[in-house]
Amino acid sequence: MAKRNSFSIACWRVNPVPAVRRSFTLIDTSTALYGVFGDPVAHSLGPAMHNQAFARAGLNAVYLAFRVRDLAGAMAGVRGLPMAGVSITIPHKVPVMEYLDEIDPEARAIGAVNTVVNRDGHLMGYNTDSRGALKALGEKIDPVGKTAAVIGAGGAARAIGYGLVKIGARVLIFNRTPEKGRTLARSLGAEFHGLADLAGLRPDIVINTTPVGMAPARDAMVVDPSGLAPAAVVMDIVYNPVETAFLKAARAAGCRVVDGLTMFVHQGAAQFELWTGRKASLNVMRRAALQGLELLGGRFHA
Repeated sequence: MAKRNSFSIACWRVNPVPAVRRSFTLIDTSTALYGVFGDPVAHSLGPAMHNQAFARAGLNAVYLAFRVRDLAGAMAGVRGLPMAGVSITIPHKVPVMEYLDEIDPEARAIGAVNTVVNRDGHLMGYNTDSRGALKALGEKIDPVGKTAAVIGAGGAARAIGYGLVKIGARVLIFNRTPEKGRTLARSLGAEFHGLADLAGLRPDIVINTTPVGMAPARDAMVVDPSGLAPAAVVMDIVYNPVETAFLKAARAAGCRVVDGLTMFVHQGAAQFELWTGRKASLNVMRRAALQGLELLGGRFHA
């Protein structure tokens, strides 16, 4: 009988993606295949994080990054290969919904899917961005009944705003384009305000859901947080760099801060649990994501 070799992969590449070193005893016909679909996706931290989580749990599974431009073909591939599950990122979170058999009520209410589970050919869509954000905030503050300022009016703002409204927070939407901001606020049952009003409204929580401050534009800030109440909790969904200029300024103003990597890890852990039915190790996933960021070397990520 041929000897089955174990091997180590320092960097697994379909598109160039950062990955931490992990060992596989065997990849065979029983290996479960997972992945992330996006465009661009070259610098996704998903492979680094999920492969390490699979290894820690002793699961025969692998997670790859796929640059997807033909979404219909890619989703047919999920059924045909079959793939056990997929993460969905920009620009596919909304259009992917038409290729699914069933959509979780929360994902349908948000209007976007970031997680697909393949149950014997039945594709089920979920959104873990909302619960990831609430878990991350929950490490610093209980948002129930609090006033939360959400900066931005894109998909992340919708998911986070939906979660906050659902648990009973007072949500204020701030956006540079008033029309988009008002539209989102109306759909959520929230309030819209101009960015100039932020400090005066003294919110308990402030969340930047825009890409402002992302590498390479590391010095940019969507607003100056120096006028916020020192007791406020400030979160930024940007995770490259882990501590953005916005978070540094908020920390200097005495605020408690939540980095974007914390939300990313929590939403990834929720994906892992949907796929496997098992609890994920948050510490393992965060360390793996941090190592992936180090491999990026400060380059722009998507």
